[in-house]
Amino acid sequence: MRRTSLILLATTAGLAACQTAPVADSGFLSGYEGLTPRTDTLRASIRERRDEALAGGVERLFIAPTVAVPGAAPNISPADVDLVLGEIDRQVCFELSERFTVVPSPEPGAGTARAAVTAIRPTNPAGSGISAAANWFVPGPIGVRLPGSTGGLAVEAELLTADGRQAAALAWARNATAVGTDDPSLSPVGDALQFAEPFGDQVGDTFAPADRAVRPIADPDPCARFGSRSQVGGFVAGAVTGLYVPQADGVRARPAEAAPDTPEDR
Repeated sequence: MRRTSLILLATTAGLAACQTAPVADSGFLSGYEGLTPRTDTLRASIRERRDEALAGGVERLFIAPTVAVPGAAPNISPADVDLVLGEIDRQVCFELSERFTVVPSPEPGAGTARAAVTAIRPTNPAGSGISAAANWFVPGPIGVRLPGSTGGLAVEAELLTADGRQAAALAWARNATAVGTDDPSLSPVGDALQFAEPFGDQVGDTFAPADRAVRPIADPDPCARFGSRSQVGGFVAGAVTGLYVPQADGVRARPAEAAPDTPEDR
């Protein structure tokens, strides 16, 4: 097994530093003009823009439920897609609530943040199980994944002012690598769920004006309906099994009040 692990590591090491290729525009954003590719990222594809004056004028913010564009996940069950949408809601709320005053519903004078999943690349559970077993014999924090077993996520998001103008926009994509720190998972959306957090981080950085300081979490927490911000169980489960376990990391079905109003919105 150790020999197999080392061979797997050697044959896939060159894939670890590859940046994810951009995903084609879906048409979800109100505009794509001015999206500028980031050149300082190692794994994610990031194209973004922000109008400092417009973003600076947004203080109160409604976060619309995340949707999926048609054809984003053709081989994934609706229940698993909904888990991804709910996890994006959760992570985006966590990040934006540290930079804006999040309101529970649209209101006069409040801006709107909205996001759509444009692609989910499934994780292969069988390959993930083999990878987790192999990683027991590979020292250090870097793990290996069987080529072809890795998944990915692509999302678009924008910040709109109260009168509907685009203040910021983001097109983001990331695929898991065969060598790196992306944990294998027995969930077919394991990689997509893991990538919801770095996507949320980028939403906060892209949407907030440059001079907007990170603020303490409001009390009561406007994101409490999504669960706890700290998930120690996920770290423990990963250390014990070598796998990403969504339930241990706090992933759960999206609260009814946080879901889109109609099926057409999804």
